[in-house]
Amino acid sequence: MNTLAKRLLLVATLCLPLTANLVQAQHREVIDNSIYNDVPFEMPKVQQPSFPALSVNIKDFGAKGDGVTLNTQAINDAIKEVNSKGGGTVVIPEGLWLSGPIELLSNVNLYTERNSLVLFTDDFDAYPIISTSFEGLETRRCQSPIWARNAENIAITGYGAFDGAGDSWRPVKKEKLTASQWSKLVKSGGVLDEAKKIWYPTAGSLKGALACKNFNNPEGIETDEEWNEIKPWLRPVLLNIVKSKKVLLEGVTFKNSPSWCLHPLSCEDITINNVKVFNPWYSQNGDALDMESCKNALIINNIFDAGDDAICIKSGKDEDGRRRGEPCQNVLVKNNVVLHGHGGFVVGSEMSGGVKNIYVADCTFLGTDVGLRFKSTRGRGGVVENIFINNINMINIPNEPLLFDLFYGGKAPDELTEADKNRKPALMPVTIETPAFRNIHISNVTCKGAGRAMFFNGLPEMPIQNVTVKDVVITDAAEGAVISQADGVTLENIHIQAAKGATVELKSAKNIKVEGVFYKEIDAKGKSINKK
Repeated sequence: MNTLAKRLLLVATLCLPLTANLVQAQHREVIDNSIYNDVPFEMPKVQQPSFPALSVNIKDFGAKGDGVTLNTQAINDAIKEVNSKGGGTVVIPEGLWLSGPIELLSNVNLYTERNSLVLFTDDFDAYPIISTSFEGLETRRCQSPIWARNAENIAITGYGAFDGAGDSWRPVKKEKLTASQWSKLVKSGGVLDEAKKIWYPTAGSLKGALACKNFNNPEGIETDEEWNEIKPWLRPVLLNIVKSKKVLLEGVTFKNSPSWCLHPLSCEDITINNVKVFNPWYSQNGDALDMESCKNALIINNIFDAGDDAICIKSGKDEDGRRRGEPCQNVLVKNNVVLHGHGGFVVGSEMSGGVKNIYVADCTFLGTDVGLRFKSTRGRGGVVENIFINNINMINIPNEPLLFDLFYGGKAPDELTEADKNRKPALMPVTIETPAFRNIHISNVTCKGAGRAMFFNGLPEMPIQNVTVKDVVITDAAEGAVISQADGVTLENIHIQAAKGATVELKSAKNIKVEGVFYKEIDAKGKSINKK
């Protein structure tokens, strides 16, 4: 080789890492620091991951994008290779890639090119049963299709889509389908419950459901054999990232999860940016995002369409959550659109480790069952505080645009039987199991089309405390606002157009200020005891 050829080869070699790095940079969005400008508490800037220039393609490890070949080993081998060399990017190119569980490792960016689709297999045997946390409790579930544990500096980016084959796992309620859809589903196989109102994909799934008394976590299942019998019921979340730092999800689409879709747990410095999540509206437990016990997080510029809650903040359930003791804190939720779901933005009901320092702004909810939803119940414990919400637009909310329900899953004070209505709601002792919601500030909310405009439903022994709601317009509502079991609520510049009933009804409340009128105490029948 002559001298000129050697020099050209050297130049080309030196340029390769730089070129790869520039290609990666083109596909990474820069987080504009101006998003922190209006945050009403001290919010540290969320650290972003960065990756060396090394890049490999899963096809080089034997992957085939034909929708038939199972690529689990090829994809994981590529990730392990990049991780072992100090980090870089694993490229999933255009194609239909069938796979089992994918484990993200430190310093790896899983980059998906345009028109790439990863379809996770519906073979239950591909997902081992593991010890994990689900619905805030320590339990067992099947391994998630995408998962990471104790990783740092990881990302899933690009333009591709991940499909969790959720229809093969999920039970379906008859009431959520048309007659023809239900008939077709039943004829496809599976089993029905005794009332013939819920379809299960397998007998094992039904057996698992029957073992559940506390939400979806089975009880009385002890041996490995018993767990394996109900394996189809142990539906995994599509993406589960636990105890990891500097995590980025950006640009990609996640859909059709067996249960919850995105579940970061006990993570620090996590960004979810420009992501799309789609779960069928009928999907049981089909939450879009459950951010649990995370610290320093951005949830920005996303689209969520869910079968359950859309953007949900959690921190564990009951004793398990209190023992973990990790609040979800320092979270910025901005510029998101929710197309469907039980709640647009939600706190709870698993909030036993606490939730604090949350800022929600510039979000749109289209047809969610509830808009802003705060929920818990006796036994949870935990404190939810310093929540700031501003500039929310909603339409077609069949229930409440704003809901505080501290009797989630139980009988509320206004749901007593006729024989009980003259009795004062029972006071329970305030203990570590008593949840508290306080210091919550909501402003600039517009909603057209609603059921009840607002509902505050605190506990008699622990009312909802120090809540301000200002500059709110709710039109075409079926009913007005009801404020019950609250202490220190201010309603300012509130315009409610309700078809029936009072615009605002107060009962079992104290220190309430409505449009400048202060009520020291309101009894259970709505009678003012003291008014200034």
